[in-house]
Amino acid sequence: MKSAIITIGDELLIGQIVNTNQAYIAGRLNAAGVSVERMLTVGDDLDGILAAFRECWSSFQVVIVTGGLGPTHDDVTKKAVCRFFDMGLASRPDLRESIQTLLAKRGTRWGPTAEEQTLFPDNAEVIPNPVGTAAGILVARGGKYFMVLPGVPFEMKEMVDQTIIPLLESTVTGSVIRHRTLRTTGVTESMLAGQLGDVNLFLEGARLAFLPSPAGVRLRVSLRDQDALTADRRMQRIEETIRSKVGTYIYGTGEEELAEVLGRLLKERHLTIAVAESCTGGLIADKITDVSGSSGYLDRGLIAYSNRSKTELLGVPAELIARTGAVSQEVAEAMAAGVRQRSGTDIGLSTTGIAGPTGGTAEKPVGLVWIGYSDVSQTVARRHLFGEGRARVKERAAQAALELVRRMLLGLD
Repeated sequence: MKSAIITIGDELLIGQIVNTNQAYIAGRLNAAGVSVERMLTVGDDLDGILAAFRECWSSFQVVIVTGGLGPTHDDVTKKAVCRFFDMGLASRPDLRESIQTLLAKRGTRWGPTAEEQTLFPDNAEVIPNPVGTAAGILVARGGKYFMVLPGVPFEMKEMVDQTIIPLLESTVTGSVIRHRTLRTTGVTESMLAGQLGDVNLFLEGARLAFLPSPAGVRLRVSLRDQDALTADRRMQRIEETIRSKVGTYIYGTGEEELAEVLGRLLKERHLTIAVAESCTGGLIADKITDVSGSSGYLDRGLIAYSNRSKTELLGVPAELIARTGAVSQEVAEAMAAGVRQRSGTDIGLSTTGIAGPTGGTAEKPVGLVWIGYSDVSQTVARRHLFGEGRARVKERAAQAALELVRRMLLGLD
């Protein structure tokens, strides 16, 4: 079963809002065995919307539309659906009741906009919206499905998960689509490609995509097979081969973040950590505390940005900073050991570097970062060159710091 996704809204075309709806819907459709073949984004223009409807309805079995179901003058999607399928609009008592119930819970009075939301194409089916006032629209004809959802992401997600995916899963037969994403860090795309070698020798007809970002490279395997068991076994064989070649760089799968993986390791081993950050400015602690339950292993995070703060908060000798400079192996090690000793944790982690765009020299260029690690048996520091771009340097340094701890705990470094 092939599908197309149409997203509607001027705000998407001018870059005011990032189009996350397409990505979410595509991911859920693929997991349900529905292949996404086309994506279109159009503005709040009736003619443009109708043209997109014609293009996709003629070519695909499933068309999912988001956006333009609100009650304001620029929300014209409902009107476009009626014109496209030759339907009229009528007020529905069931929608009136559900909207009244929702507004009562919110303490909101009934008004013209609520009245507008009771109007619905007279020959379409309702896709319930459990968290909003705009009902979704379903038109099923000749074994094909045309579905229209609100553009508000949290409303759209509820409707996709509760209604659309169960409906499509009940109709999809003869084909299963599987995706598996392996997340790596500390290695470049070209290095991964070199170590994997000729991927056609082990992919068994599947596709492998390299998806680089400042935090690392994702390896996404995609395949289609006749049934779930066959697809899952094939995916397992491919993943095992990839891990045998580049497994030391793989820290997680799917949407797992490195901070989540590291958090599990720390909890399993009953270890605590403290962080002293200079160039990353608290980004490491921010990533760690994004994970629920991180208070069980993170004791504290300090931003020791100035030389004086490194001495006062962490005990880094002023003469050491004067001799080696704040961005050095010695200072990174002293920061990591200092934060560990002063907090009484099992592990101390530190960063000191030059994020730029100013401050670099021939000996210490922009992008140079030293990352320090300290535990009861050792204190070490690793040198990195992360290139230019202040935000990119900070992101890469924070990721590399978390990865250093992971590798130390697993004996990979």
